[in-house]
Amino acid sequence: MKVTFLGTGTSQGVPVIGCDCQICQSLDYRDKRLRSSIHIEVDNQSIVVDTGPDFRQQMLTARVQHLDFVLFTHSHKDHTAGLDDVRAFNFKQNMDMPLYGTAPVLNQLKTEYYYAFQEKKYPGTPQLQLNEICEDKFDVNQLTITPLPVTHLHMPVLGFRIKDFSYITDAKHIPDETFERLKGTKVLVLNALQKESHISHFNLEEAIEVAKKVGAEKTYFTHLSHKMGLHHEVSKILPSSIELSYDGLVIAV
Repeated sequence: MKVTFLGTGTSQGVPVIGCDCQICQSLDYRDKRLRSSIHIEVDNQSIVVDTGPDFRQQMLTARVQHLDFVLFTHSHKDHTAGLDDVRAFNFKQNMDMPLYGTAPVLNQLKTEYYYAFQEKKYPGTPQLQLNEICEDKFDVNQLTITPLPVTHLHMPVLGFRIKDFSYITDAKHIPDETFERLKGTKVLVLNALQKESHISHFNLEEAIEVAKKVGAEKTYFTHLSHKMGLHHEVSKILPSSIELSYDGLVIAV
């Protein structure tokens, strides 16, 4: 399995013109973070988790030539706002794009992208195939995907496990049942927003505690805001089994 980190930031982690903070002024490419998303290549399938506002740029940068389906963690705009740009894959592959999400996520997509679901569609609108999932395991083209239910303050969010790889973003609490599903994970990706406490995201200390509890061979933190600080400085204080991810990082699982 090959995993490419398309984006590892948040809307608070995207460089801003004129900003004089240390992240925006950093010359380290690892501090330039687009909105969080990953591309997974496994069993001859190409999968993206979340299509944030930077989706088109991320696809072009990663040179993704084919996309089989999209998994959605939740309905917040920083994870869905780039969906319209799947139309390029519609055109190239001559197929509707399968999307997998919970009922609230799919309902939100139908609202935001209403023009893709009208009876008489305007030519060139994205062609989308909605597939409702819940917290149960499901198969796509003989690939088993295990949802990882977590909460983002009061909002239900799904992480996903594929084989020995688990991906969780936008979490503040992980229930015991999800920890059971995480057992045996070799590579974990987990959100760590900043060093200070936050109402709806793990901070650095909390994320380290969760990573130790899961006990994966390797953990990568994602969904990093400006307040996390510079990549090279934070890396110095992390346990040896934990690293900050960065845009463009490619790992084998």
